[in-house]
Amino acid sequence: MLETTTHYQQIIIDYVGRFGFKVIGAVALWIIGGMVINIIRRIAERGMTARKVDPTLIRYTEAALRVVLRIALIIAILSVFGIETTSFAALIAAAGVAIGMAWSGLLANFAAGIFLMILKPIKVGDTIASAGVTGTVVEIGLFATSIDTADNLRVTVGNNKLFGDNIVNYNENGYRRVDLSAQLVYGVNVHDAIHRYKEALSKLPNVLSTPAPVVEILEFNGIGPKLAVRPYCVNAHYGKVFFATNMMINDVSVEAGWPAPSAAPSAA
Repeated sequence: MLETTTHYQQIIIDYVGRFGFKVIGAVALWIIGGMVINIIRRIAERGMTARKVDPTLIRYTEAALRVVLRIALIIAILSVFGIETTSFAALIAAAGVAIGMAWSGLLANFAAGIFLMILKPIKVGDTIASAGVTGTVVEIGLFATSIDTADNLRVTVGNNKLFGDNIVNYNENGYRRVDLSAQLVYGVNVHDAIHRYKEALSKLPNVLSTPAPVVEILEFNGIGPKLAVRPYCVNAHYGKVFFATNMMINDVSVEAGWPAPSAAPSAA
């Protein structure tokens, strides 16, 4: 009886000893592996930073690298305990396919975000119009882009929707045109009106001389000729020039004593 008890105790001691060594090895592997992952992550980050890669793309790459290396570390730890990692890897792959199908929209946003970083149609600080939103880009995230509108609202747009739509970037070119119009009534000398508007535009602050402002007849309607009034300005001054030009049209019309336009009479 005593020999049998001693035999079982020896088996337990051997089993616990082997298992304990495996636990210690797994813990050591987790700690050392974590340190190696952090080293690799920092090296990759410094390398991309030195090459002046976009900060958002650096975060993309860093996050993806960290996840992949952690999965590889977990598989290595499981192999220490004698778990068949081949079937485990197949299970991960199957789960990945299922998750990918369920999260197809989310993954599409992720992929679109990568293309936004690589192709760079927009960047933080640009004023854009896309996906039904006009405003200034404040952040290009992993899955969505944040835009502040002119009335100070924060709008978050999925990257896939943003990338799949037409993007108007107001900051890509050095200047832009302000499109306004001035309605005249029949009887007003059009040549005199064009001269007055051009002269007033040349005195407005922030209006570019090259390209020169355009004032021409846009159309004729039931009230009279309508003039296109189109000054040019740098992007940062668009709002100021827009409102200043509107005020200029009013002031010139009042100073010249032109009659105010009224709605055309309806047909009897």
